[in-house]
Parts: sequence; structure tokens; C-alpha cells
Amino acid sequence: MGAGIDHDRLYKELLQTFFKEFMELFFPKVSAMIDYSHVKFLSEEVFSDLVGGTTERIDLAVETMLMEDGTKGAVSWNRALIIIHLEPQSYHEDDFPERMFLYSSKLYDKYRRRILPIAIFSHRRQAQEPSGFGWAFPFLKVMTFRYYVVQLRKKGWRRFVRTNNPVAAALLSSMGYNKKERVAVKFEFLRMVTRLELDPARMKLLTVFFETYLPLTEAENEQLAKKIERTELEEAAVMEWLTSWEKKGMEKGLEEGLERGMEKGMEKGMLKSKEEIAAKMLAKGLDPAMVEEMTGLPAERIDELKTSV
Repeated sequence: MGAGIDHDRLYKELLQTFFKEFMELFFPKVSAMIDYSHVKFLSEEVFSDLVGGTTERIDLAVETMLMEDGTKGAVSWNRALIIIHLEPQSYHEDDFPERMFLYSSKLYDKYRRRILPIAIFSHRRQAQEPSGFGWAFPFLKVMTFRYYVVQLRKKGWRRFVRTNNPVAAALLSSMGYNKKERVAVKFEFLRMVTRLELDPARMKLLTVFFETYLPLTEAENEQLAKKIERTELEEAAVMEWLTSWEKKGMEKGLEEGLERGMEKGMEKGMLKSKEEIAAKMLAKGLDPAMVEEMTGLPAERIDELKTSV
């Protein structure tokens, strides 16, 4: 994974953008009870205060309404908090269950609402992570605290490739696969995103997220290109250029931004990357109208690039 990337922020943006899809994917029974018209993401400042000035924080806290059975078969809606905490470390932390308990307790103390805690583990450990915390005496079981666990490396990526879920597509990059399957995982990701009808901003979020956690080598990219060509998957080829070249342009723009001003540097890097993308697409014989739509460049600039190819 690239240096300087805020991995917690990437996950947070993914989960905030596709919160409903995340819950549907991993917790369908819970999702069916959530009123998605009443979803409020709590501010990050709240978490900083809660943890007493430490560097630890809850990555995501969501206030929502849960539908539950009331008395005499009536349905009632009750306020609840869903907290999601990301643990990207590659090593096991014995105190994590205790920390989850403390986070939940402090949120309960502040809001006096029931808490549904979820922990996402993106590290490569295969050992099962614990899902609870508590204590007892020989004469009394005092307290038992439980939370949901999503351990991505224990998820078989092939189980998710037939879904039309954008979260599944992005998280393929962090699921369980071996080195020989890396190209296949990327190819299936491209097939998945071409089935999704997403706006450019959300599509960009998925592709940048995926490539952050599964960047292919030059040799692997060549294998992927051959596989795409064999299957004649034109949409995947378009997405491949957008993914690899636009991400490089963003990184280059960030570097230039540090020296010449962040906004100007990013703008210059993004424009150059879009023109490189467009030139590659035109060289492959793609329709200029499609190139214009995918890159956002003006038609006049597309015509100029076409004559120079």
C-alpha cells in the first residue's frame, strides 16, 4: 500500500457513501430493520472527545431508527447507534475487545441509546478475531459484551463476484486471495463495476479504493490487458484506463501541489491524466463520444487528441 495514504479515511468514505449497501452485504437481517431515511453520521470531533485525547477513534458512528416488534404485534421504531471501527493492523491486539467495550460505553453514556458495534478487520491474519468482552467471578457472571466482526481476509472473494453491490466490488481487494489470483480478482472487479450504474464520483471512489489495496505490477497489468482483450470486454478496458491512469494523475497532481500549491497542482495533474486516458482510448479505437463522456474533456480537445493519435 502506498505511503501517505489515509487508509482509515478511505474506508470511512466508502462506508459513508455506501452505508446501506455495506449493511445489506454483511448484515442483511439488520439492514431490513433500518430506516434508511433516518441516517445521521456523527461528527468525527465527537469521537476525539470520547477517547480522552488519544489517537484512537471510532471510524464511523451512525444514528438511525430500528424497526422492532412492539406489544401485541405492533411495530415500533426506536433510536439506536451503529458504530463501525476499522482495525487495519497486521498484528493481533489483545486489548481490542476491551477498547470496543469502552467506545460503546462512552457513546452510551453520552447518548443513552442502544449501541450496535461492528468491527472490520482488514489485516492478513487468518486466526479468528474475538467478538466479545466481559468478566465474571466464580459465583457470578457480571457482564458480557458482544459485537459483530467482519474479517475480510477470511471472506472468499469468489462468493461476491456475482453480486451487484459496490461495497463487495471495492472490498474484493482486501478479501482472501493468493498471489496467483490477483489478476483474476482485478478482472472480476472490472466486470462488477461495469454492471453498476454509478455516477463518475462514486465510480472513482471504488476504483481508487480497489487499487490502493490491490495495485498490480506491470507484468500483472499486461496479463490483465490480454485477458480483457480475449473477452472483448470493452467497458472493462475503459475502466482499466480510468483506474490506472487517473490514479497516477491524481498522485502526480498531489506531488506538484505540495510544491506549487495544492489546488493548482491537483488540477494540472488531473487534466494531464485525463488527456492521457483519452489518447489511450482513442488509440484503441473507442468512439470519441464515449471518450468525451468518460473523461469529461470538451469535444474540441477530444478532436485535437484524435488527430494527433
